[in-house]
Amino acid sequence: MKLYAPWEKAFKRVSTPFEHFLHAQTTTGLVLMFMTVVALVLANSPLAEAYSHFFHTNIVFNVGDWKLSHTIHHWINDGLMAVFFFMVGLEIKREVLVGELSNIKVAILPILSAIGGMLIPALIYLSINAGEVGANGWGIPMATDIAFAISALVLLGNRVPSSLVTFLVALAIVDDLGAVVVIALFYTEQIHFLPLILAGISFGVMILFNRFGIHMILAYFIVGMFMWFFMLESGIHATIAGVIAAMAIPSRPKLTPTDFTSHTRNLLDEYDNYPVATDHTMHEEQKAILLNIKDTIDSVSSPSARLEHDLHLPVSLLIIPLFALANAGISIDFSSISTTIVEPVSLGIIAGLIIGKILGIAGVAWLAIKIGIAKLPEGSSMNQLLGVASLGGIGFTMSIFVADLAFAGNSELIFQAKIGILTASIFAGLLGYIWLYKSAKN
Repeated sequence: MKLYAPWEKAFKRVSTPFEHFLHAQTTTGLVLMFMTVVALVLANSPLAEAYSHFFHTNIVFNVGDWKLSHTIHHWINDGLMAVFFFMVGLEIKREVLVGELSNIKVAILPILSAIGGMLIPALIYLSINAGEVGANGWGIPMATDIAFAISALVLLGNRVPSSLVTFLVALAIVDDLGAVVVIALFYTEQIHFLPLILAGISFGVMILFNRFGIHMILAYFIVGMFMWFFMLESGIHATIAGVIAAMAIPSRPKLTPTDFTSHTRNLLDEYDNYPVATDHTMHEEQKAILLNIKDTIDSVSSPSARLEHDLHLPVSLLIIPLFALANAGISIDFSSISTTIVEPVSLGIIAGLIIGKILGIAGVAWLAIKIGIAKLPEGSSMNQLLGVASLGGIGFTMSIFVADLAFAGNSELIFQAKIGILTASIFAGLLGYIWLYKSAKN
């Protein structure tokens, strides 16, 4: 059953892929918010030890002498999150092929704003942490959490033009791509070349599947699993396999809309040729025809479109909430939180996500508009763009993910980073929401 965000009035209506995307992101934002609160409550309750013990329980897979052993926390971050990154890859691909990023005149503003929104927060963080033990965390404030940011915009309803929602989606997609590149290039400690070569061969096989017109999703899934495993063994973060795999999934359907109409009509005519049984049951041939019609319906949509649609719900309601539950639970000593916030790592993240995102996104957008290479989203104002830039400072999911990579093995720096991420995300979200709310009233 399709789940919709609670503010939607029309339930069972045909939606565009972009609308489906927004539905999933807004639903994710609400569930993510709830699971974050649950994680924080558990980590600061008498159940804290059991909560921590559960996510550090090992799950082992044995085949003869071969063994793959990781904690539940690790399986979530390296396994389930690969599916999330696969979704990110599908979204990037769609945006580049047919979305906002397919038209360079429209795409130039969110692309430049996203680049500014990644570089300036990183520079602000480095200016505070230069020469410090936490300097490696410069990638943390670069990220924008698309689910939370879009949820805040959608909650504003008609107070903001739809063009701003589109701008934020395109910006967040470019931001996600930037985060993937940063993780692959800068947060990989040691590379084992044989598994990496095998991962490359697996990707090559998937590309060949695509070139030969294979649309069977199971074939891509099997080879994709091998690629994920080889990437895990290579030392490069396994989630990158998800993004790369998405690039190999066919984006063209087997049948054109015209062929679909003709083929389906012929099948329906064939179905109607069989007389209705007295007990209203179908002939075996009719059942076969119905299965053929189902396959035809699948053939008129591309595998990438079907996967993006089908995965939204499990990613939104299972994988991302599990990630939040496993990673957002930090034990907070409120008596020392004021000193933790001013630690270089926390301060760098807070300044990067709040000040850096506003300067980077809105500042670069203003400059691009002033020199005439871009224009404001239709029906919006520079004041509203500042509000959207503030929402860009909600860095929750990807920021926590990068923090775990940047400070692997250093629980103190991870704690400081998560305090900074939570503080900055709450402040940026409230500031952006209030800013846009007030801008609409005026």
